[in-house]
Amino acid sequence: VQLQASGGGLVQAGGSLRLSCAASGRTFRDWDMGWFRQAPGKEREFVAAIRWSGGTTIYGNSVKGRFTISRDNSKNTVYLQMNSLKPDDTAVYYCVTTSRMAYSALALPSSYNYWGQGTLVTVSS
Repeated sequence: VQLQASGGGLVQAGGSLRLSCAASGRTFRDWDMGWFRQAPGKEREFVAAIRWSGGTTIYGNSVKGRFTISRDNSKNTVYLQMNSLKPDDTAVYYCVTTSRMAYSALALPSSYNYWGQGTLVTVSS
């Protein structure tokens, strides 16, 4: 199983970016997928997750209303649309996946078996 994240870069505060994560090695339509991030000197933080069916999403409090997670199972790809970016959003963003889990476990990093290599997002003020 491999997860390849892309779309990171440098953006000014208030701008937008869309991250993509392409999964390979198996069919992911039955797997939950998500994003975490980690800023320098800070702990890993849950960003968003989407259930295998795509019908249920969950967001971290700091990104609610600004970020949107979606998936295209035909392409084995999950997306993270990030709007109204702030300097505090600067971090390495990691794509994650695992087989179906309980809704209550979606925000826990320990729930995910597979992690991508990360893509850096830098938001300038």
